[in-house]
Amino acid sequence: MEEGKGVVKHILLAKFKDGISENQIEEHIKGYANLVNIIEPMKSLHWGKDVSIENLHHGFTHVFESTFETKEGLAEYIAHPVHVEFANGFLSSLDKVLVVDFEPTTVNI
Repeated sequence: MEEGKGVVKHILLAKFKDGISENQIEEHIKGYANLVNIIEPMKSLHWGKDVSIENLHHGFTHVFESTFETKEGLAEYIAHPVHVEFANGFLSSLDKVLVVDFEPTTVNI
């Protein structure tokens, strides 16, 4: 196996509160995506809704995956004032959240 060469993935699983409308969710997603344009170490954001048929989602409905070049870049993103401001509003709209950061590893077979 070949360990990651600096790249870090930031995975956020979310379940929005029942009272949050689809329009509000869409605005949160647009705000999250816009962080890529503002915070240099954040290289990309992908997101989607749970479509699993296994029913192992534990109530999480949305997945957000951000890519950073280094752990230091992720730390810079987390501390960035624009991220802090966004996160305060975003997190207050969530009923559940789970965050995992990892360095992708390639399996050579």
